[in-house]
Amino acid sequence: MKLNRIGNNETELTNEADTVVVLFSYDTPVAARVDTNYSRTVKHYSKTTTRHINKWLPANAYVSIVDQQFLDALIVNNFTLQKGSK
Repeated sequence: MKLNRIGNNETELTNEADTVVVLFSYDTPVAARVDTNYSRTVKHYSKTTTRHINKWLPANAYVSIVDQQFLDALIVNNFTLQKGSK
């Protein structure tokens, strides 16, 4: 897995296969790309987080609006520490 800081309080978490990318605003997962499908949380956090999401999503992409639990589950199901990792 790769962790990439893309701006102030903006971080991308990418799986090894580069098929799942999750955008974090501050410490919260707020948007994702799974293969070529984009999604964003339905939950509103702040103006800054909304700006992070809008900047990260492609302008002409179809974006699904999902419950926060969907993004949380993406992390649990696609990003696990391997035995011996710290």
